Amino acid sequence: MSEYRVFAINPGSTSTKIGLFEGEKCLFSKNVSHDAKELEKYDNLSKQLPYRKAMILDILKEAGFTLEGVDVFVGRGGGLLAMEGGTYRISDLVLEHARTCANGVIHPATLGPQLADEFAREYGAKAMVVNPPDTDEMQDLARLTGIKGVHRMIHLHALNLKETAIRHSNNVMHKKYEECNYVVCHIGGGISISAHRRGRMVDGYDIVGGEGPMAPTRCGSISVFNVLSYMTKNNLGPKDMKELISRKGGFVNHLGISDAIELTDRAAKGDKYAEMLWNTMIYQIEKGIGAMSAVLKGQVDGILLGGGMVHNKDLVDQITEACSYIAPVYAYPGEFEMEAMAAGAIRVLKGEEELKEYTGKLVWDGFDFE
Repeated sequence: MSEYRVFAINPGSTSTKIGLFEGEKCLFSKNVSHDAKELEKYDNLSKQLPYRKAMILDILKEAGFTLEGVDVFVGRGGGLLAMEGGTYRISDLVLEHARTCANGVIHPATLGPQLADEFAREYGAKAMVVNPPDTDEMQDLARLTGIKGVHRMIHLHALNLKETAIRHSNNVMHKKYEECNYVVCHIGGGISISAHRRGRMVDGYDIVGGEGPMAPTRCGSISVFNVLSYMTKNNLGPKDMKELISRKGGFVNHLGISDAIELTDRAAKGDKYAEMLWNTMIYQIEKGIGAMSAVLKGQVDGILLGGGMVHNKDLVDQITEACSYIAPVYAYPGEFEMEAMAAGAIRVLKGEEELKEYTGKLVWDGFDFE
């Protein structure tokens, strides 16, 4: 039997990552750049669809590839309401929620399901999303806060976190993901730290909401009192703080840079400010790993590090020194997002995983006793 063919689509703010896979083998991948001025012509994301689709087809044609014979088109699943992890069929409801950004987050990832659906209809294939950004498998103990009616949510790099854990389970532990416990980190432009218990991501940080370690463009967890004082002192409103949480915090706020390589270069040349920033970020990551290991009651099979900054040996060495008493530390530099999208679809096609149906209902909507 021939290998299944999957085409993965991951739209970003000024580019669209694409990958054509035959089984686990990537036949072609490209980060298709888009003209920012061209994108500005469209007053909402969905109107970018024909432009991005045409560019993808042009790039494939130039490279000598066709989408004929593709079994599944997988799109990054933006705009959807919180759901369990897994692979979902792109239904009319998925498309509606992607188009309307039902989760309230306006992000180009919402184009993922729409592009996958368009291609699937044109080429007579299936269309799916895999572990969307709003994957929520939190345990109840992680949800309640000290303010009635305010509950914790998590927004993490779910796709890469879960794929890293699945691959480590298969290739190193020689077990199923559902048989293992991990602390899994994605350390890149954003930083996610999560606890995985037997195939479920039971806790983690809401990096969209400002939780977790400082990151290149994110401020990370700060006391509410300090935030209120800062807002008053600088005459800032909620919109300004949202910028600090997601785009203008971290390295950017301190030194005006977002590149970790530039930061570490400055530190190596004697810049004490840059050195302190770098080490503080790593320190906060280590604290987060410790917290997630406590969630797992110390029963941790491995601490898995993924993301672009994991290419840095100093970062891996520091985390290993601080956290290897908990469990062995494994580095997976870069990310598996495109591979993860293809692998999720293939697991379904092979009957190893059930294809799920998106209900449009929140996976959790409050406690009965409140």
